[in-house]
Amino acid sequence: MNDPWIDLRRYTQARIAQGRAGCGTPTVAQLDFQLAHAMARDAVHLPWAVDQFAAALFDLGLKTVSLATATENRGHYLQRPDLGRCLKFASRQRLQVQPPVAIDVALIVSNGLSSAAVTEHGLPLVQAIVSAYRNHSLRIGPICLVENARVALSDEIGALLNARLAVMVIGERPVLSAADSLGIYLTYAPSPGKTDAERNCLSNIRPPQGQSYLTAAEKLACLSREALRLGLSGVALKDDMPDSEIAAPNEPGLSQESID
Repeated sequence: MNDPWIDLRRYTQARIAQGRAGCGTPTVAQLDFQLAHAMARDAVHLPWAVDQFAAALFDLGLKTVSLATATENRGHYLQRPDLGRCLKFASRQRLQVQPPVAIDVALIVSNGLSSAAVTEHGLPLVQAIVSAYRNHSLRIGPICLVENARVALSDEIGALLNARLAVMVIGERPVLSAADSLGIYLTYAPSPGKTDAERNCLSNIRPPQGQSYLTAAEKLACLSREALRLGLSGVALKDDMPDSEIAAPNEPGLSQESID
């Protein structure tokens, strides 16, 4: 007799219909679980080659500024989430002496809780975001690269750059079905003390299993435009963009695959 759960496995990465061997899990399912667990641990603990990332952006003609949080190392970052939400004094000074240029968006990139995510997907996603913002005539400041940051750090950086919006691309907490997922967090009028209810999030950006770079970038640009028009972000700002507004890519290397 056919088990209907077997067919459902084609549509999800969730661990369903794993079967059994006596009173235990089959060997294949157990080994798969152990591999996923090891990949999640590696994604959290591996360092981010941030200098190589900055060099790649430079080769694309994008200006960057490297910053640091108050954490001392990766282990310290994992133990002290609060220190990942604030800049070191030297980095704060570096932003304070930036030329006073009017910008709409402070774009920030961090490895967050998954260095694997930003290593695998960070560069093409940033390319897609920059292209989408240019198409919407939104001005971006220098791309801030911050190792070992938390989402709330975008408030301080956005305020120091006098940006109307703060956008952080960050590695999401790994799970057993996805160790390389990126998230994007958007905050209107960034300033220290903002709550998570005042942010919008686009998550599971990791083609081909998750949301594509192009889809995420277009949704972000539309949300940014609406945030500036309405003067708000977070729970009051809804994603009402129809799928028909997702344009075809005009740059090589942008994936159109999505599970949306």
